[in-house]
Amino acid sequence: MRRFPLYTLTHLAVFIAGIALGIYLLPILTAAPPPSESTFSELMQGERLMGRFDRDIRGSDFLHWGEGEVIVSAKRIAHRGKLAPGPDYKLYLVPQFVENAEAFLAVKDKSLNLGDVKGFSGFMLNVPPEVDVKAYTTVVIWCERFGKFISAAQYRTAG
Repeated sequence: MRRFPLYTLTHLAVFIAGIALGIYLLPILTAAPPPSESTFSELMQGERLMGRFDRDIRGSDFLHWGEGEVIVSAKRIAHRGKLAPGPDYKLYLVPQFVENAEAFLAVKDKSLNLGDVKGFSGFMLNVPPEVDVKAYTTVVIWCERFGKFISAAQYRTAG
């Protein structure tokens, strides 16, 4: 039986490392810029609900986390803070507070996918006119591609 030459193994290792680095860096390189401070100020003027992404939430880890303030209004949801970079992040409105992947998957069919999160230093998403944000209590950032829980912020209590 013939052995692989050493250069085959080193080339394969570099190839795999390049793919992994590309998966990590591509979302960072294509990330949308954060909303301006004037946009946040404008959003703070109207009726709004507030929540926080906590980096130490039970379902987050050193690669999948979020931190910062979440502002929810009838027309927009904005985040001022940081998210761990990654591909295919989605923002969900969830009817009850969840703090890990298992809890989110249990209510995912009752949750509403509002759209793609394209920035990791803050983002803003429009809320469609037919959506009542008060019918939900929590926003969740979920990595659709890998089925990973990133973070959750409760912006109102149920009831």
